[in-house]
Parts: sequence; C-alpha cells; structure tokens
Amino acid sequence: MEGDKATGAHCRDVSKTYRRATGATPALDGVDIDLQPATVTALVGPSGSGKSSLLRIVAGLDKPDRGTVVVGDIDIARLSERSRRRFRRARIGYVFQRPSDNLISYLTVMEHMDLAARVRGASHEGSVEILERLGIAARGDNHPHQLSGGEQQRLAFGLAAIGSPSLVIADEPTAELDHESGAALMGLVTSLARMGTSVVIATHDPEVARFADVRVTLDEGKVVP
Repeated sequence: MEGDKATGAHCRDVSKTYRRATGATPALDGVDIDLQPATVTALVGPSGSGKSSLLRIVAGLDKPDRGTVVVGDIDIARLSERSRRRFRRARIGYVFQRPSDNLISYLTVMEHMDLAARVRGASHEGSVEILERLGIAARGDNHPHQLSGGEQQRLAFGLAAIGSPSLVIADEPTAELDHESGAALMGLVTSLARMGTSVVIATHDPEVARFADVRVTLDEGKVVP
C-alpha cells in the first residue's frame, strides 16, 4: 500500500456514558488500548461489554466523555464533528457487519476501488494490488449483486485499506458469513494488515479472534485480563 499514514492508534482513560430520556447508560470506564501498525486486534467480550462503543469512539463517530483517542498523530477526541468527519474520510476505514452496507449497487468492483483510491490519494495500481491480494482481481467488472457475501466483505476490506489509512475498523464483519467464508476472509485480512495498517475487529466468534495478533477483552466497559 502507498503512503506513510499507517501509524496505528491508542486510547488512554477513555470513558463514555450515553444519556437518554430513560436514564444514563455507562458504556466505557477508563479504557486503555494500543492498536499497533501491521497488527490485527480483536475486541472480545459479552454483548453490552462496550465493544461497539469503543469502535465508534476510535472511528471518530462518537466523542468520549473523558480521555484521549490518538489516531496516527491526531487526538480525534479534541476535534470538532466536522473535522472528525474529514479525518475519518482520509485516515480511517470502516467495515460494516452486513456486506451490502459497505457497497454501492451501481458501481463495479474496480469502480469502487478507484473511487476509494481517489479519496485517499492512492493509485489505480494500488487498487489492483489489493484486489489481487484479496483474490478478487478477476471480479473487477462485476457489480455487488454478482458477488458472494464473502467476496463482498473482501471488497469492503479492500476499500477500507486502500491508501494506507492509520486504522481499519470492523464490527462483527463475519457475522453474516458461513464458517468457511469467515475463516477465508480473516486470513486475507491478516495479509492486508501485514501491509502496514492497524486493524481492529469486534467479534463474538472465537474462531475469528484466533486470527488476531492481540486480543483485548472488555467486560462492563473495562479492559479485563
């Protein structure tokens, strides 16, 4: 991948409470976590443990009530909403759980990649390289509905990884895939991470977690041994 932006991320003393009409719901309590370049980190823990809340904060979709969230060399917790949105577009890739939610129905595989490359300042050659690593280079002229669910998620990770972002984030990316497709996807995600980007995945699946270089367990909003 191109560029030198793949510098990982870290959180220090991150806390978050969601306040609604029905009351306050604590989500994170003093979380410290390091997400290193060229590394896959799995966030594991029971439902309600804070995994998705932490992903949203690291992605800049939410701000913590307290703490620092440094992605690359920027504390995104201090940015305005507009600045966080601009930063996400340039430096963070996000993969949604449902394969189809990551893609645009009328674009081909290669058109998806070239659009993402233009946004990140990468090249067409970089797009081709990633598709080759993902094993879907031959599908360049196909539209999303012509791909299997596993192929769609491969493309989604390719879009997230183009241009050497600081971080690629995925929330349960194999939840709608069968066991074989999920394992194949994670093997390819590991290969993408070796190109320099930090990848963090929230998962309930122990088979997915075993592909990670680092596992971080959350319970009731705290990191536990």
